Order: sequence, then C-alpha cells, then structure tokens
Amino acid sequence: MKPHNTLLANTGTTIFTVMSALAVQHGAVNLGQGFPDEDGPADVRRAAADALLDGRNQYPPMTGLPELRAAVAAANRRFWGIEVDPASEVVVTSGATEAITACLMALLDPGDEVVLIEPLYDTYLPVVRMLGAVPKLVRLEPPKWELPRGPLAAAFGPRTKAILMNTPQNPCSKVFTAAELAFIADLLQKHDAYAVCDEVYEHLTFDGWRHIPLMSLPGMRDRCARIGSAGKTFSLTGWKVGYVTAPKALAQTIAKAHQLLTFTTPPNLQRAVAVGLARDDAYFQGLADGLAAKRDRLSAGLAALGFGVLEAKGTYFITTDFRPLGFAGDDVAFCRWLTETAKVTAIPVSAFYADAATAPRHYARFAFCKHDATLDEALRRMRTTFAARGAEAPRALTA
Repeated sequence: MKPHNTLLANTGTTIFTVMSALAVQHGAVNLGQGFPDEDGPADVRRAAADALLDGRNQYPPMTGLPELRAAVAAANRRFWGIEVDPASEVVVTSGATEAITACLMALLDPGDEVVLIEPLYDTYLPVVRMLGAVPKLVRLEPPKWELPRGPLAAAFGPRTKAILMNTPQNPCSKVFTAAELAFIADLLQKHDAYAVCDEVYEHLTFDGWRHIPLMSLPGMRDRCARIGSAGKTFSLTGWKVGYVTAPKALAQTIAKAHQLLTFTTPPNLQRAVAVGLARDDAYFQGLADGLAAKRDRLSAGLAALGFGVLEAKGTYFITTDFRPLGFAGDDVAFCRWLTETAKVTAIPVSAFYADAATAPRHYARFAFCKHDATLDEALRRMRTTFAARGAEAPRALTA
C-alpha cells in the first residue's frame, strides 16, 4: 500500500507518553509530565459544572465566547498593560498546543524560515516542518541558559518570517530578561519578522522574577501573537483551553487556521475560565508562591541526594545534573533506571533538542507541581534506593 505521511510516520511517540507509561508499568511516582495532582479552584470548576446544565451546550462562536474574550482582554490590560479589542484581537483555542499550531499556520508559507530556541517544547519542530517551513535552531547552554546573541542574530536572514519563543521557558525554567527581549525585538524589526510567543507559564515566576510579554515592548504590538493557557494558570491541564492575543489582521488569519483544526472549544469550560481570569490578585500571587515553595522543597531534597540542581526561575520544572551521582549512562538510561529501580520518573532533557546526539546528555527534568506528600515520597524512594545500593549504585548501569 502507499505510504502514510512521511513526517508523521517517522515521528516517534512523545517522551512524555513513553515515560508516563513506564511510570504506570513500574508503579513510579511520576515527576515527569507537567500536570498538577490536584484540581484547580473550586469556584472555577463549579462554574464549569453549572454551565453544563443551563442549556447552552451547542456551538459557541468560533473565536470564543464574548465573556471569555473580554476576560482575556481585561487580563492583558490588568497584568501586562496591553490594550486589546476583545471582539477582534482574541481567539480562544482548544489548548495552547492548538494555539501554537494555528499561529504558525497563519504565518508560514513553505520555504519561510523560523527561528527556534533550544531546548524546546516537543511540538514546535514537527509543526514547523509539516508546514514546509525551515527551522533555524539556536541553543541556550546550561547551566545559566543565557541568550546567545551572536548565534541568534546569525539565525535571522532575508527569509526569516518568525521566531517561536517560550518564556517562562520549558524545560529550563528560564525567564527571559528585559535586555534579552529588547535584543529579540530589535532583530524582529530589523528583519520585518513576527513572534509567536508561548507564554503559558506567564503567572508562574519566582524570587522576584517577573514575566515580560514581548508584545508589551515598543514596536512589538503588531508583530506578536501571545498565547496563554487556562490549564497552567488554573491547574486544570485537562481542560485544554488556550487563548491567543494578536493584532486584528493576524488574529483573523489565526481564526481561519483554528476553524480548520478544532473550530471551537467547549462553552462551559470557556465560561468557567472567564470566571477564573477575574479572580483577585491574591489568587495569582498565591499560585506562584505555592509553587515556589514546592520548588524549594524538591530542590533541597534533590541536592541532598547529590544531584546538581540548576536554578528554576519559573514554570513547573527543575533541571538537575545527575553526573555527581556517578551514573555512567546518558539521560535516557538514567531516567529509565530511576523509574525502574527507584520508582520515580523524570524526563531526559535531550528529548527537548532536535538532535539528541549533540544535546547535553546528563540532565533530567523533574516536575514539582505536585502535593508535598508526593514530592516527599519521591525523595524517600530515591533516598532508600541510593542508600540500599551504596555510592556505586548509579554507576552500576551504563548506556
């Protein structure tokens, strides 16, 4: 029979699916995939439940319910000082992953170049390639993950259509600085390019670090599509409600892509997210403060076990260097060993690079968006395993 689509047929199962299945198989504490193990605010969930029963369950407007679009516009103004027309500059999507795809569909023609920053979320590269565009990869280097200005400038050229960037950044928990964003803004203006800004962790920053939307910088208002996520903001990742803020002309094209993907998003969930976005400042600050405490709890525990723990300025994740443990294999082998032996699951950071062969191979990512008891149990299991096998235990398994 004739072959299937070449790119999709050759695309492997995501590392999150692989490691989560392995976690289930071995009864492991799953600190790999980034989802909380408790639901979000009760009033938001109640609003969704009530909305199922009031007779409004048919197709909502394609670009989103008016109340949610108004809430997104209000949140842009309230948190970031960005003025938005809710009727023409907001598109509600079925999750941020769909939003990213719709934005790229709206911007890219075959042969266009797109600048991508590694390590990167695993859907970015396949979507760019599916659209026939050409990825131009630039790497952040651990442990500080600073923006490499020379290589970034070199990645831009006459065919550059856009940069796809993520801040706060998954997996390395970096919050881009004002100076780094200004440098990117200058390149976009110089090369007449756009930015697709994955900002799903916009409210999850720590230690005084504050998210700065690229769209809020001078000259960037008409060059940016800014993506938010109710899943991350309200700890309801299974709801898959995302929203794009973009200038009117671009938003119209994004909406055309959206109609070809999912067309719309469940109306009860949209109405509930509108309730959530109107919550007071104490909720958003409390969310960040609570996660910072969990980060500190897990960081201290991992450091005590001998991991090298990199700084985490935002998101759900801690990156660790497992070389101090004496493990002789690569990150995939380590994460498999940890799941099978210690019954704790992490994600190998090389999975976030286009070419795993040239990626750093000694880092593992742990998610801390879990109950304290879950984090403590994971640390207990690792402590017990390391102690039982002695100092040579991790070294016993090689790639």
